[in-house]
Amino acid sequence: MYIDSHCHINFPELAARMPDILAKMAENKVSHALCVSVDLPDFPQVLALAEQYPHIYASVGVHPDYEDTPEPTVDELVRLADHPKIIAIGETGLDYFRLTGDLEWQRERFRTHIKASRITRKPLIIHTRSASEDTIRIMREEGAGTDKGGVAGVMHCFTESLEVARAAIDMGFYISFSGIVTFKSAKELQAVALEVPLERILIETDSPYLAPVPHRGKMNEPGFVAHVGEFIARLKGLPVEQVAQQTTDNFFNLFNIVR
Repeated sequence: MYIDSHCHINFPELAARMPDILAKMAENKVSHALCVSVDLPDFPQVLALAEQYPHIYASVGVHPDYEDTPEPTVDELVRLADHPKIIAIGETGLDYFRLTGDLEWQRERFRTHIKASRITRKPLIIHTRSASEDTIRIMREEGAGTDKGGVAGVMHCFTESLEVARAAIDMGFYISFSGIVTFKSAKELQAVALEVPLERILIETDSPYLAPVPHRGKMNEPGFVAHVGEFIARLKGLPVEQVAQQTTDNFFNLFNIVR
């Protein structure tokens, strides 16, 4: 069985197809999925999915790309995270690729999420793009990770260097690979995935985006995460069953879910 550790099935294009989405998860042996929050106005939809379906979990957080949205406070994130189906804080982090100018607000928002994670003891889901140096620096300054008394977390949809991966792993974080790792053009990322220990790997779709080969260019969905797992198995020369089992174990271990 596989787990999609990061998806957005509350987005309208997927929510409208929920019975089909869930059926394809079962067909492709995807047992669970984590629906990740990107802003507070839509958080009730994320939580509602997790409450409705036993095999769907949720997070609470505000994405670094969302500039014109209510700003979360530490107290608000802590309050919203106080629910058994909310298993993580995020997604949060830094993105200097899509936005330019004075991005101090982004860094402050990131710090807010890390503080909420430390209080709730719930793992962080971190997004970083073209901002790895500041991301790692702020993680260290705010005490993210088990090495600073915080909790573990995951670097989601990872596209950074092996050096960044190792820095995050040293803090107790997991590295999550999306459909990008299956792209023919992703040779550098594949080299990183080859070096990251399987015990520190999660797999995800980030659906509805980034569908893996052989579905590239189509709308992504949680059932497609199996292709990510199969690719990593081929890349590492491991049995598919081993990758499926280990990434599943990693998910439950990271998010402190009792099976």
